[in-house]
Amino acid sequence: MALTYSQAGVDIERENSAIAALAKQLVYKRKGLGAPLTDVGHYAGLIDFGEYALALTTDGVGSKVLIANEMKRWNTVGIDCIAMNVNDLLAMGIEPLAFVDYIAIQEPNNEIMKQIGEGLAKGAEISRMTIVGGETATLPDIINGFDLAGTCLGMVKKDSIITGERIEIGDVIIGLPSNGVHSNGYSLVRRIIKDSGYSYQDAFPYNKNTTIGDELLSPTRIYMEILDAAQKFDIHGLAHITGSGLMKLHRITKLGFDISDPLPPQPVFRFLQEEGEVEDLEMYKTFNMGMGFVVLVPQSDAEDASKMMGGKIVGEIVDEGIFVKGMEIK
Repeated sequence: MALTYSQAGVDIERENSAIAALAKQLVYKRKGLGAPLTDVGHYAGLIDFGEYALALTTDGVGSKVLIANEMKRWNTVGIDCIAMNVNDLLAMGIEPLAFVDYIAIQEPNNEIMKQIGEGLAKGAEISRMTIVGGETATLPDIINGFDLAGTCLGMVKKDSIITGERIEIGDVIIGLPSNGVHSNGYSLVRRIIKDSGYSYQDAFPYNKNTTIGDELLSPTRIYMEILDAAQKFDIHGLAHITGSGLMKLHRITKLGFDISDPLPPQPVFRFLQEEGEVEDLEMYKTFNMGMGFVVLVPQSDAEDASKMMGGKIVGEIVDEGIFVKGMEIK
């Protein structure tokens, strides 16, 4: 039977319902300096800071850390942690400034912490920001292994915030390639590997020079070129493709997306789909499928913007729905 994300333990609909129940309680709002500029639910939370808006994001690496533990290689998960936060800032045209991390660990381990630090430092360098602090908690009664998360602070001039409200029918969709699975869908990934009979140390079938584990630990790409493009082109909308795959696109507009010529998924997606017998629709609802970021621009900017960012024109904005090669994602 074809595997689904829900069968692997993550039900997106139930998760969204639980998040809505939480967000419904968050009713208090500060007034004046520091007052919220956005509601809960966009990629970043924005607060008033005079001419500027300050922005906050928070995210973690998720169950990808379990593969790092299996491989005893932890030097990429710090990049993932930074990337998942920074890319959410970039999805609103916001420059990252500073970061704090949170590590919950079963017991102190110098080697694990050293390698996590290497990844965090590399991610901060790519993102052109400073790690200003963090917190480590030893929690043997709660944590088996470790968990890694963080919070990112960004800043943007108020008139430069990109929310998606300017998206129009006919806008061009530019897809930017991912580095692979990035940091979402790993409950399904791990279930597929477990059921397939493969181990993470086995050679990756599509590249015998690497292992399955190393392929799955490829760090999340950080899309800093978005900030440079925003200075040059009229960007109407941005989307970071993470959990729930292309369904994330509805976060920025009620209009539809016709992705008629998608980016080709990397071989790792083909491997996972074949081994798990996962249907096409489920793949696009769970993974980025080779496209980690989406940029929406008017037709007049499409060719130049795509070239500058190393992307590809994959489709256009339509009335409603999300379609990939005619298949509706819902």
